[in-house]
Amino acid sequence: MTCVRLHALAGSVQPYHYVVKKEIRAAETHLASSASESAHLAFEALSRLSTELQERGFMLTSATILLSSARPLPALEEILASHPLIHTAEGEFFRKVFRAAFEKMEIPVSGIRTRDLDECALKAFGKAAFVIQKRIDAMGRSLGAPWTKDEKTAALMAAIVLSGDQMKGHAAHSSGA
Repeated sequence: MTCVRLHALAGSVQPYHYVVKKEIRAAETHLASSASESAHLAFEALSRLSTELQERGFMLTSATILLSSARPLPALEEILASHPLIHTAEGEFFRKVFRAAFEKMEIPVSGIRTRDLDECALKAFGKAAFVIQKRIDAMGRSLGAPWTKDEKTAALMAAIVLSGDQMKGHAAHSSGA
């Protein structure tokens, strides 16, 4: 049912791609609708996940989001004129959606910029960072597919957060990022 609702709103999967040829006011309206619907769906999904974890004896206590290393986005008109910026904007769109859902659940959210991930691992684990990254890389053999760079990055970020390091400094951002 949830997937049906997501796809029921035209252009919800790639909202910036969808509005690229629309008049700016219509584009803004569509993006706002997509943000609202996506926020609702993200909150529902994360709430279900949290409940399932609790039923298994675990507690969702924090989250981390991989942040773009790109510059801040320009005005919508400029975004829609550049295909690479459209992709960047869609990434930011969904990061914001999930950040808002975690915050609504009162789950602390941190973020690590892509380019700062290795530095954060070193900060969290010291000399053991390389060994931990190798173990994470090898986990795919026992966990099975998919175990791509995305899953490995998520596992490393989770390990950093779980290490107790509050990720202070330029590489990490608190809930406001």
